[in-house]
Parts: sequence; structure tokens; C-alpha cells
Amino acid sequence: MDIAAPFDTYRDVVRPEWIDYNQHMNMGYYLVVFDFATDAFLAWLGLDEAHRDHQRVTTFGLEAHVTYHREVGAGAPLRFTTVLLAHDDKRIHYFHEMYHATEGYLAATNELLSLHVSRDARRSAAMAPEVLARLGRVQRVHDTLPRPSQVGRVIGLGNRPPTR
Repeated sequence: MDIAAPFDTYRDVVRPEWIDYNQHMNMGYYLVVFDFATDAFLAWLGLDEAHRDHQRVTTFGLEAHVTYHREVGAGAPLRFTTVLLAHDDKRIHYFHEMYHATEGYLAATNELLSLHVSRDARRSAAMAPEVLARLGRVQRVHDTLPRPSQVGRVIGLGNRPPTR
């Protein structure tokens, strides 16, 4: 089976209801559309709706970091790429890039850490062996990609000393 590097399948369009008073996509909707990209990525990994229902599992977001690079307006076509950064038996660390699909510029990024969870226990749970095997294959391929510069960024004012 071929492994896309990066994963490059999810597409969307900026919907009119996502536009704010500045006439560009409101920051809250970046997380919405990145979540749609997450659904596509997780399904590709084997954590699709049928697997979740059969195994009684799901994923929860533990942490998310968004960087905004350029505006997108109503009707703008969006293209998403995703790189698997790391994983263990219960967690997946991955990174989305959102591009304007026709103009090609980077609009935003989203770094995420997700936790695999038993729906019944409402606690973390190890992923199924077939999902972990798929993650391992994807990881080997994605480890050959350059690491995006936004990964692991810390929010702050740079070299400004803290005030007390």
C-alpha cells in the first residue's frame, strides 16, 4: 500500500458563515475546518467511523496550536496536508498545513496531540494492533519529510523580558 507523504486528500471551501467583520475567515472556524481535516487523516490511518463503532473507541484532542499566516475569504478553495510527527500506543502527534488551493500560499497551520479513548471507560486505551501497524508504516515514511518550522512553537513576545 502506498503511503502519501504528506497525506494530501482533504479539501474544503471557506463557507460564507465562516466570515467575520474583517471579511476573512474567523479564527474559530480555522479549528472547525482543521477538525474536518483531522477526521480525514484519522480515517486514512484506520480510525474511521466503522472502526470506532466496532471497537467502541474514539479520539480526544489533548492539545492544539494554530498559526495564522495569510487571510482567506469567502469561497476560497482550501487544500490540507498532514504529517504524522510521532505516535505511541495511545497518542498521535500530527501537523496540518492549510493552503489556498489555487493560489498555493500557506494560510495556516495546526499542530495537534490526540488521545485514543475507550468510549465505555472514558479513559485512554491502546489502539488496535492493525492501527498501530499502519501508524508505524506511515511514521517511517513521514519521518523522511522536513519538519515544519511551526512545530513545537511557543507563544510569547520573543526576547522581551518578563514583567513582574
